[in-house]
Amino acid sequence: MNDMKSIKRIRIIILFVIMAFFLPVILTETALSDQTACRNYNLSLQSAIESALEKNPLLEAAQHRVAASAERITQAKSGFYPKVYISEAYQLTTNPMWAFGMKLNQGIITQQDFDPDSLNDPSSIDNFNTMLWMTWPLFDSGQTWYGQQQAEFSHQASAAGLDRSCQEIISQTVAAYTDLVFAKESVSVVNQALQTAEAQLRLIEDRYKSGLTVKSDLLRVRVHISELEQQRVDANSRYLIAQAALNAVMGKEMSDDVLPTTPLFKSNVPAKELKDWINEALSNRPDLKQINLHEQTARTEIKKSRSAHWPSVNINGSYEMNTADFDDTANSYTVGANVTMNLFSGFGISAREREALYRQNEINANLRAMNQKIRLETREAYYKLQSAEKRIQVAELSVDAAIEALRIVSSRYKNGQLSIVSLLDAELTLTRARNNLNMALKDHIQYRVQLALAVGTLGSSFQ
Repeated sequence: MNDMKSIKRIRIIILFVIMAFFLPVILTETALSDQTACRNYNLSLQSAIESALEKNPLLEAAQHRVAASAERITQAKSGFYPKVYISEAYQLTTNPMWAFGMKLNQGIITQQDFDPDSLNDPSSIDNFNTMLWMTWPLFDSGQTWYGQQQAEFSHQASAAGLDRSCQEIISQTVAAYTDLVFAKESVSVVNQALQTAEAQLRLIEDRYKSGLTVKSDLLRVRVHISELEQQRVDANSRYLIAQAALNAVMGKEMSDDVLPTTPLFKSNVPAKELKDWINEALSNRPDLKQINLHEQTARTEIKKSRSAHWPSVNINGSYEMNTADFDDTANSYTVGANVTMNLFSGFGISAREREALYRQNEINANLRAMNQKIRLETREAYYKLQSAEKRIQVAELSVDAAIEALRIVSSRYKNGQLSIVSLLDAELTLTRARNNLNMALKDHIQYRVQLALAVGTLGSSFQ
């Protein structure tokens, strides 16, 4: 009986030891698998674009620039309004002039204060001065007016820059997404080639055992499989890199495992002549609008510099209280106006005017360069898209032909009519044809994006 109890105790102890050792490992592996599962998610092209527009840090920076430029309009408009200030000051002095003046301001001058000894050597006097004053530029030679125009142009330019940044982020997202899909398809193509090669290896092994083929054929196939395995390693590496690139443009963690769900596809493009695409680009490009707005800002700066020769008119007023102890206070006010006109500023105004003129000439040169760049980008994207469309047609025919060729070669090899070299060449040809088709489809999507980006019509609904 005691032996049975001892055996039970030993079993219980062993059970607890096993649980204590393996339970943390099991829990850790479960947590890691759950964490990995949380990072695995399916993603369509549209969802990727939406995520990038929401979380891309460069786009967020552009949005802040637009918000900052809007505040500069308010700053510029503030020049039309009066400026009101209030201050409290304390002074203690024995300076004859200031001491007498303080008594006047406090309203406590007596006959004794006119005694020469008191005037020349006054006792110390303290004063609390409370002042409310205002200045209002009725006309500041047009500086505020032109400054407001420049701020509005700058805000519109920032908004155009934000629009262009959005289009560029969309273009980068589509490129990264299609690169990921292409990498995924490349892995699939290699896996298909490996399956075919492994099936051929089994066939050749059987033929070699039966004495129907030589050992060199068997070795050739094994070398071929080894090369395909290396290609699979490279394809998997490119897939992981493409994942990281897509996560980066979307503003996500680069370690997230993205599973793309939108396949590579061909979509019809509106049939337009090249000149129509170029004219549309010159009308829609946000960055071209941005430079035009900068040119208007520079033109306004010339007017602003010239207007500095005009007079400025300001009114001002103040109300103040002076007291020594806040028991008795003396109040006074001052109202006035002044007209100021610059007669000579050391040639500074003329220099600013010439600087603004040179700046406008610089922007005009950049504007011409931008027009040339837009024409070139549109033309390049247009021809690349046409090329991709033709490549798709050729690649589709090539895939069909390669599949049929592999079928024929495989059949003839089984009958002993062809060598293993012909069979491996047929398999390699099919692999290349499939990769070429996927590459052409990827390029077609990316060139469509490039054309839309060049024209300035790329939107978040791109498909």
